[in-house]
Amino acid sequence: SEYIPEEYAYGSDPRVQTQLELHQWLSQEPEKVSQVKQVVMIQCVGSREEAHPYCSRVCCSTAVANALKIKEINPQTEVIVLYRDMRTYGQKELFYKKAREAGIRFVRFEPEAKPEVTVEEGKLKVRVLDQNLKTGIIFQPDCLVLSAAVRPTPETKSFASLLKLPLDADGFFLEAHIKLRPLDFANAGMFLCGLGHGPKSLEESISQAKGAAARAATVLAQEQISVGGQVAVVDQERCIVCMTCVRTCPFGVPQVNEEGMIEINPAACQGCGNCASACPRKLIQVQNQRDDQIMAKETALFEWGGTARSWGSVFPAA
Repeated sequence: SEYIPEEYAYGSDPRVQTQLELHQWLSQEPEKVSQVKQVVMIQCVGSREEAHPYCSRVCCSTAVANALKIKEINPQTEVIVLYRDMRTYGQKELFYKKAREAGIRFVRFEPEAKPEVTVEEGKLKVRVLDQNLKTGIIFQPDCLVLSAAVRPTPETKSFASLLKLPLDADGFFLEAHIKLRPLDFANAGMFLCGLGHGPKSLEESISQAKGAAARAATVLAQEQISVGGQVAVVDQERCIVCMTCVRTCPFGVPQVNEEGMIEINPAACQGCGNCASACPRKLIQVQNQRDDQIMAKETALFEWGGTARSWGSVFPAA
């Protein structure tokens, strides 16, 4: 969702708006835009900072598109974009070039010297230190537009907790593997796409949605699904239902059934072994990784190691 700015007089002055609000204004009331003499845009509002270090990816492209639309409606309107780094990905770089040719000004600022916005005698004033000129500049725009960051929705954490889905450091949903399983959650049969995964353009969201739908189709197209044999099994006769496995499992698989016993669904179990290692009575075993099997492997390994050492004495290395 779009970040609601708490800075730059947003909310206290109607002349300050976000790029999304400007886009709606341009499409619904273009005649009012023609009366505006100067528009200032401030980039990276709410992103690329200590609390939210990521780039929102769409802000620069949206700002350039809106700036070009303003110039199209009224070529005499002065448009100034205050930016840290212009990141118009892919073919959108052509729009940035077009904006330069249309006379749109781009003024760079450093994160340590962000623009300052004040209201003096009823006029908006934007002060910024131009990094090229090494001097301060004051603008008095009729409209100030903030390129607000893309943030996770407030419901993301509760939804992730409900379905036991992982989140990254920025609060977006985390894929199983960025290279090998970019559309899958760690939970089998669950897929992700769009802004829930992180900031991305509409084109990227559509491509990712198509991929996620294709991944889901591979599951739905099968009449039967084979699950892996490495799943956890609980000894229900000796289990005292201490709930340790329920609290430990990152996927929320162990549940108390209608009979009041712990039950582990083999189709949902990921075979991570967390419940087996946490069980205080050692009543949970992972199939094909039982304690007796592991001990047998270790015994065979040490026996083989001793044999290998004896062979080494008979056949010394050259």
